[in-house]
Amino acid sequence: MTRATRRGILAVVTVVVLLALGLGVAVAVGDALGIRTEPAEQMRPAEAVAASVADPVAPPDFTRLDVPDTERLTVAVEALTDAVASASARSGEASLTVTLLPTLRPETADGYTLEGDATALRISALSEAGATRAIYDLANHVRAALPVTDLLGAHEPSRLPLRMSDLGAVGVIPDPVEWEVGDDYSHASKAFAAVVQPDPPYIDEAALAAAYEDFDGFLRQSLANGVNAVAWPGFVEFVTFDGVDGGTAVYPEGDDHRDKALALREAFAPFWERADELGVQVFLRTDMLALTGPLERYLTDRFGSLDTENPEFWDVYTAGLDELYEAVPALDGVLIRIGEAGPVYDVGGWDYYSALEVTTVDAVRTMLGAFTGQAEASDREVIFRTWSVGVGAVGDMHTNDASYEAVLDGIDSPALIVSTKYTLGDFYTWLPLNHTLEQGEQRRIVEFQSRREFENFGAFPNDLGPQYQGALQQLLAANDRIEGVWVWTQDGGPWRAGPMSLYLKSGFWQLYELNTQVAAALAQDPDADVAAITAGWAREWFSDDPETVTAIAEAMTLSREAIAQGMYIEQFADQRVFAIGLEPPPMMWIFEWDILTGDSAVLDVLYAIVRDSSSDGVDAAIAGGEDAVAAVEKMRELVTETDAATWHSAGMRDAFVGTLEYELDTLRLLAAYRAMILHQGEWHDTLSPDAYAAWDADRAVYEDLAATHLERYEGDLDYPAFNLTAAQLGVERAERDLTMAWLARGLLVLAAAWVVIGMLAARTRLVAKPGAAAARATWIASTRPWRARESTLGMLELDRWLLLIVPVALLVATRAVQTSFLSWTHLAVIIGAWAVFALVLRLFLWKRSPWPVIAAVGGVVMLRCILTLFALSFTGPGGYWFAFWTDPVLRTVYISVAFALFVWVFVAAGWALAAQVRARRATGFVLAAVGAGLTIPAVAVGIAGLEAALTLWNDEMGLLPWGLSRILGITTYLEIPDATPWAAAAFGAVLLVVGVLLALPWGRRDGASTDTAARAEASAGTEV
Repeated sequence: MTRATRRGILAVVTVVVLLALGLGVAVAVGDALGIRTEPAEQMRPAEAVAASVADPVAPPDFTRLDVPDTERLTVAVEALTDAVASASARSGEASLTVTLLPTLRPETADGYTLEGDATALRISALSEAGATRAIYDLANHVRAALPVTDLLGAHEPSRLPLRMSDLGAVGVIPDPVEWEVGDDYSHASKAFAAVVQPDPPYIDEAALAAAYEDFDGFLRQSLANGVNAVAWPGFVEFVTFDGVDGGTAVYPEGDDHRDKALALREAFAPFWERADELGVQVFLRTDMLALTGPLERYLTDRFGSLDTENPEFWDVYTAGLDELYEAVPALDGVLIRIGEAGPVYDVGGWDYYSALEVTTVDAVRTMLGAFTGQAEASDREVIFRTWSVGVGAVGDMHTNDASYEAVLDGIDSPALIVSTKYTLGDFYTWLPLNHTLEQGEQRRIVEFQSRREFENFGAFPNDLGPQYQGALQQLLAANDRIEGVWVWTQDGGPWRAGPMSLYLKSGFWQLYELNTQVAAALAQDPDADVAAITAGWAREWFSDDPETVTAIAEAMTLSREAIAQGMYIEQFADQRVFAIGLEPPPMMWIFEWDILTGDSAVLDVLYAIVRDSSSDGVDAAIAGGEDAVAAVEKMRELVTETDAATWHSAGMRDAFVGTLEYELDTLRLLAAYRAMILHQGEWHDTLSPDAYAAWDADRAVYEDLAATHLERYEGDLDYPAFNLTAAQLGVERAERDLTMAWLARGLLVLAAAWVVIGMLAARTRLVAKPGAAAARATWIASTRPWRARESTLGMLELDRWLLLIVPVALLVATRAVQTSFLSWTHLAVIIGAWAVFALVLRLFLWKRSPWPVIAAVGGVVMLRCILTLFALSFTGPGGYWFAFWTDPVLRTVYISVAFALFVWVFVAAGWALAAQVRARRATGFVLAAVGAGLTIPAVAVGIAGLEAALTLWNDEMGLLPWGLSRILGITTYLEIPDATPWAAAAFGAVLLVVGVLLALPWGRRDGASTDTAARAEASAGTEV
């Protein structure tokens, strides 16, 4: 066997190995992407219907009151008399008598009996809770213009005794300046920002007094709705940790954290005591870990790290609870979340923050063991939220039965309550009912959100009554351990990125008050008539007129269709989609809240799922958007045709009509956008000119509607414009796709011609033509790199420079086309890395000829570019990424070949160099060059910051949602360590060092061979 034959066989074996490795990489990429779908079992609520609305019944004046003299009952009576005073008319007089029946033991259930007639009503109850519930029921009947005598009879205790709310917008200042920008995606409410001051005495007394009145009004509204508990944000803010290691271990003498904690505790204790006085439980709501700078240092110093699996670690926190409960007995417990934390919840300039550190099963169980033990000893309760966002080993306990059991099985403390969202995920439409609520031996409560953050923060009509009722009834039938609900009146998501609607304060908050009222009413009676609740809500806030109330109620029956079809794409939303180890929500095309996305990953996968949903999936999806628009047009017609004189106020009618106009404009915009992105995907998929023409027509419609939407609503605090930045970036990229495809085709023809000339010139007289020798050298050196040196001997100066210029120009042009000439960052990093690689090789070669390695590397780069250009030649970069995201076979083939060619660059470079400096030193040259080419860009990225670099790159490339970096952070979402570029730089440095060591002459033979080769090349006239 000749030497040439052996080399050929070795080359073939090398290529096969590289292709196999490439296949392995492709499979790993596919597994990492993990893109798959499965059908989702939808909730099937009863069809929404409008209640039959009778003429309003005027309430009597309650002129004679015989009620026990307690603050709780006094406040309830004030709610009743205020409701009567607010009625449009009154009829007659009545007396009200309240009797608390004697009991052998304290009674907390809120059952009651109402007797008498319209002129004399008598309430009897075994508890103060029952008597106050009866009075609030009377007040609600008055507001709904219903006869108070409808309540006569015995009323069973509420089905669910715990009915908790968030803190609403208490302590939040409706400052228009903070909402005007519209892109503050912080989840921090900044509640009590005016109260808490950075310097002693730390409390602004005037702001505190205003906040107290704010809280008292919130409590009264909540009690009227049937709520009897509140989640108050904060925990470590109120703790001095005096019970830990002698009292000064966490906060030494002179540390202002101690003084702040005492000041805050003293300031807010009256709030908690007021709630207790009115029969409202208070749970301190905190993320774990909750930290301050000194607390984190103490924990790290004592335990070596934030060792959340160590029982003694949690003794520090339970000591804090002991301290708080002793100081403020009105507190009833603590509510803990472990699944979200970090800067998005932090308040700037305030040394109280949270960290995602409780991420293992052992850590959670250890934490719960400590907290429940403390709660049992102090006669308090611990509410543990199962909410998690894919972080750590407990990241899916919110949706996975097995994970739930792994975390909570066997933890049966009577002091533990487990809280879970009713949807299998976040508060989105189209999600299944959360089946984890049907399991477990723990006490359970169900979470609901009134101001649906993902459905434009409650700015659109959105009657969730039928869905809430169906969900609650099914869950109660499956699990008798459910004993409460937690209704979010305001909280969830960013506070200042949507409309400035603040509960009881500003904006059209009355619109989503319906969902609070219906959730609390269903907690009392799961079989309540939700249509009647909607009609009562309409009467309370808008009109007594039966025709007007009927029109509003009928409009609200259409509200869910408008949301479900207009803000979601059904064919995508009714599937469970899995990707990168997570389960993305059903509204990915709006990522998230108000950001209309334009990235290829989401939109391409969305199209593929829609396409595969049925034979007419794309047309059906587009029709869904049109149906939503028609539903809102009908809603607007119903409301605008009502008699303006029948409304309680012109302002309320204007707000209702205004929100429908806003919804109609928004859903028209979304309908145009969905048609555009689906037809764009269809073009990439089918290459159909008709699909491209449809996309182009849709684009024109969308751009007109987008301009109108921004002109009308940008800067509007009540009806803010959607954030269309990402969508517009997507449109700009899509507009270039066809042009880029033609450029790719032209470059592909030129590159292929160069390769063909090289192949032919190797065996014909064509080699004598200008440039042909260079083409011949790149072909030979790239396919048989051991012949690189001989292929470059005797070349003319023009051919040598073409040997360098052609591959470099093709590489730059290919990368520019691949990025649609929009990502100079991508070009800078790629070209910079190659430049460093080439420069290091040139320095190592020094006096030796660089042309053999230039020919080898340049030739393989040409082949690698041809592969990319071929992929780009169909429908441009958009089609390239469409295949990557949606076609596993094409992705696997492409990655396999691309990886093999990429690695072959360095194999060919080493092989070409081996003829000049022997194999060991050639290997060192290449390793050192690769190491330098990796280290320098990695250091640059590390200095700039990985998140900042990825954000800039992604903004230009449009691969992942634009909103990702603005909300969660790309590195956080993908769990990429911040130290990654430095790790890459360190690895590159190791390669560089190893390469240098291998490249050094190790003896006389290396030196002699080097000198001989250099002299030979000089004599041949090949030095540069």
